[in-house]
Amino acid sequence: MSDSPEYTPPKVWTWNKASGGRFANINRPISGPTHEKALPIGRHPLQLYSLATPNGVKVTIMLEELLALGISGAEYDAWLINIGEGDQFGSGFVAVNPNSKIPAMVDRSGPMPVRVFESGAILLYLAEKFGAFLPQESPARAECLSWLFWQMGATPYLGGGFGHFYRYAPTKIEYAIDRYAMEVKRQLDVLDRRLAESRYIAGEHYTIADMAIFPWYGGLAKGWAYEAAEFLGVQDYKHLVRWTDVLLERPAVQRGRMVNRTNGEPASQLRERHDASDFETRTQDKLAAGS
Repeated sequence: MSDSPEYTPPKVWTWNKASGGRFANINRPISGPTHEKALPIGRHPLQLYSLATPNGVKVTIMLEELLALGISGAEYDAWLINIGEGDQFGSGFVAVNPNSKIPAMVDRSGPMPVRVFESGAILLYLAEKFGAFLPQESPARAECLSWLFWQMGATPYLGGGFGHFYRYAPTKIEYAIDRYAMEVKRQLDVLDRRLAESRYIAGEHYTIADMAIFPWYGGLAKGWAYEAAEFLGVQDYKHLVRWTDVLLERPAVQRGRMVNRTNGEPASQLRERHDASDFETRTQDKLAAGS
């Protein structure tokens, strides 16, 4: 396999053509809104603006787990942000997350709204707000936070690196795919070795570290991500597969994976979530199917 002709970078890079690939229509080298669009506000204290990508799923799993504990203050409205159509560049969304990435959340339970963006920050905010899924004492707390931030630092090599060049780039570049495949397999080995000695990522208890890591690396283990399970040999990481299966048995994980989902089997989708009963009625999907 040969790569494209050698590229010599210019002295000063300028944006003068589309990058190509699946996400070319939303990629740009500047921030800020592209259009005026206010965000909807529902009746619950927590307003989530998201999509069921791995980063979005982290937060909906967390919220459903909190509700499963009987924490009524974790009730939430989940509004769909269609990143393929550029919803993340609307003025209302940019006001909540200047970085224009999902998920973003507004907590309206206090006298002043509190915006929280970046999925790891939202998990930590909710864990501290409700006193759940985050150990309070060291060293358990330090272990949990270390793995949470491991995910935040490691996963760009999986998504923006391997996933992009293997699945979405308009040109298959051997060097890029090999480089990132090597790193992703190293990360899978890190997790598999950890889970060989521990029931969950941070220890014997289920925490926000599991919720952060599962949608990405559990997705690889089950073959959902980038159609790359065979290529990466994920079946060899037996402890990671075991952990993934354990989490998938949790009803809150099953519900969290459905919220703001727009692909897959219709029964797996709940485009918006405004009440627990939405999982039974699938109101949003019926409306969408009839439109």
